[in-house]
Amino acid sequence: MKVQQRLPLIDMLRGFAVLGTLGTNIWIFAYLGDISYITTSNYSGWWSLNDFLRMVVLFFVNGKLLGLLTIMFGVGLELKYQQALRKGNAWPGMYIWTIVFLFMEGLIHFTFVMEYDILMSYAVTAIIVAFIVKFGDKAIKRALYVFGSFHAVMISLILVSVLLGANTSLAGVDPVSLYENGTWFEQIQYRLTNFLYYRTEAIFIIPMNIFLFLLGVKLMRNGVFSQNDKGRQARQKLFKIGIFIGVPLNLLIFIPGGVFDLPARYLFAPILSIGYIGILGKMVEYKKFDWLWKRFGEIGKMSLSCYVLQNTMASIIFYGWGLGLGGKLNSIEVIGIWLTLSLLQLFIAHICIKHFHVGPMEWIRKHAIQSVTQK
Repeated sequence: MKVQQRLPLIDMLRGFAVLGTLGTNIWIFAYLGDISYITTSNYSGWWSLNDFLRMVVLFFVNGKLLGLLTIMFGVGLELKYQQALRKGNAWPGMYIWTIVFLFMEGLIHFTFVMEYDILMSYAVTAIIVAFIVKFGDKAIKRALYVFGSFHAVMISLILVSVLLGANTSLAGVDPVSLYENGTWFEQIQYRLTNFLYYRTEAIFIIPMNIFLFLLGVKLMRNGVFSQNDKGRQARQKLFKIGIFIGVPLNLLIFIPGGVFDLPARYLFAPILSIGYIGILGKMVEYKKFDWLWKRFGEIGKMSLSCYVLQNTMASIIFYGWGLGLGGKLNSIEVIGIWLTLSLLQLFIAHICIKHFHVGPMEWIRKHAIQSVTQK
C-alpha cells in the first residue's frame, strides 16, 4: 500500500490522543506527582462525588488515549517506511535520526518538565519496530503474537497475584512536598536522582508499545484510515470491539481497592483505544463539525510541540515555583483547567499551522536532522 497524500483522519486521531493524554496527566500535576490519584489502591469503599468525577474522566482517558497515541506512532512509522520505499531509500536509514531526536527530546522533557515522559520509551520501541517492519509481513505477524501474548500473560499473572493477596502498590518516592515547595532546579535534580525509578514504567510497557506500534502498521496497511467503503467497514469493526469488549472491561476501573489498576491501564485500555478509532471515525462523518475535526488535525500535525507545551503549562499552573495550585483544587476545577488548556492548544495549533505550517518542535527536528545528515 503506497500512501501518496496525507489522510486527515490520522492527524485528527493523533491530535485527539495528545489532548487526551493530558486528561490523565492533569491529575498527576494537580496532586503534585502523587500517582495514587490515577489509581484506586487507596480506596476500600465507594468514592465521594469529587473522587467519582475524577474516576469518570479517568475511565475515558487513563491508558486509552496513551494507547491510541501509541498506535498512531506506529501509523507514523509506517508512513515513513512507505515514503522510504517510494524514494528508493534504505530502511530504516534516515529514520534512525528521527528516533535519536525523539529520544533526546524525551530525555530533555523528562529532565525539565515531567518524570512520566513517554517519548523515550517510544524511541526505543521505534528502533525495534523499524527492523521488524524491514523483515516483512511474516515478521510483523509473528512479532504481534509474541509481544502481544507476552504482555497479556505478564499482566494476567500480576492480576492473579493481586487476587491472591500480593502487594503491587505503585507507591515509591514521594515528590509531593518537593513539588509544592521546591524550586524548579530542585525538581530537576530530583528527577535525575530518581531516573531509574521513574523509567520503570517506560521500560515495563515496551512489549505493549511494540504490539501497538505494529498494530498501527497493520491498520494503516489495511486501509482503516481511508475515507472509502473499505475504511468505513474496518472502522465499524473497531467500533464494535470498543463498545462491546473495551467498555465493559474498562468499567472494572470503578471497583475500588486497586485490583484492576494495572489490567485496566495496560491490558483493557488498549482495547478501548482501538474502539476510539472506530468511534471517532464515525464522528468525522458529521460534516457540520468539520471545523472541529480540522482543529484536532492541526494538533496532530504538531503533536510533539503540543505534548511538551501542555505539560509545561500544567507544571506552571500546579507546581510551587509557578502558580502553586497543586493540591488546592477540586475535580471540577481540575477538569476545567484540562479543558481550558485543550482549547488554548487548539487555538495555538491553528495559528502555527496557518502561518508557519509546522510546530516549533517539528521545525527544530526537521532542521536538526537536516544539519546532521547533510554531506
